[in-house]
Amino acid sequence: TRRSSDLENIYKDMILIADSGSTKTDWSLVDKGQLVQQVYTKGTNPFFQSEEEISTEIGEVLLPQLGNRTVEAVYFYGAGCGFPDKIALVTRAIAQHISAHIEVATDMLAAARGLCGHNPGIACILGTGSNSCYYNGKDIVDNVSPLGFILGDEGSGAVLGKLLVGDVLKNQTSPALKEKFLSEVNLTPGEIIDRVYRQPFPNRFLASLSPFLVANLHEPEIHELILNSFMAFFKRNVMQYDYRNNPVHIIGSVAYHYREILTEAAQKSGITLGTIIQSPMEGLIAYHQ
Repeated sequence: TRRSSDLENIYKDMILIADSGSTKTDWSLVDKGQLVQQVYTKGTNPFFQSEEEISTEIGEVLLPQLGNRTVEAVYFYGAGCGFPDKIALVTRAIAQHISAHIEVATDMLAAARGLCGHNPGIACILGTGSNSCYYNGKDIVDNVSPLGFILGDEGSGAVLGKLLVGDVLKNQTSPALKEKFLSEVNLTPGEIIDRVYRQPFPNRFLASLSPFLVANLHEPEIHELILNSFMAFFKRNVMQYDYRNNPVHIIGSVAYHYREILTEAAQKSGITLGTIIQSPMEGLIAYHQ
């Protein structure tokens, strides 16, 4: 059996890469470009969570799974980490538990580096939220503000859920589909409104309705809802970049699970799609190597 001091020497040059959305955080412990361990914790967003809440999740959920391994650097990419005060908040929360070089950046930069590596291109996120950018191979040089799920986030899981609930409760779907939806989510209209307007993380709740959409893609009204939201994402975001001369790479659970409708929306919008993947982590490990 190795002594703990021997283990610390083995892992002393490791780095910890975090890809954090509003729903979950994927932490990858990496040694010389090789994935050693993967840990999942709750999503982190400094717009909705305090420093104490983020710190508690790291201390109580992440650290016990990492053990006594010494980390040389932490590269944290997260939703809501696009402003200096939010970057400082997340940095402090991490530093309370991990003594290492810490860099905090947006989840958009994670997507760009994970999708494009060191090459320029248009990178997008379609997950719980949505975002897009033009990336020069190192940094984001142009970004249309996503504006969140109330004002923007077209094509995201939260917005697809919002559109679905709105159509169901305003009787824009067939009565049979409405009955099926309320039965499967096991919530009354009043309870749904409470989850959206009074409970924390309404974006997570709305995005959690995605399995119903996936299971009912054959319904014309569901297909049209998703297609129109993806086309709105392209029109209101991607088409503000030089999309005619650059393929559009997209990352995220929504992009991955709805890729056939996403491809249809791209074709209708005159957009050439590049890579569509669920997670940027493999690309981020290669980038930081």
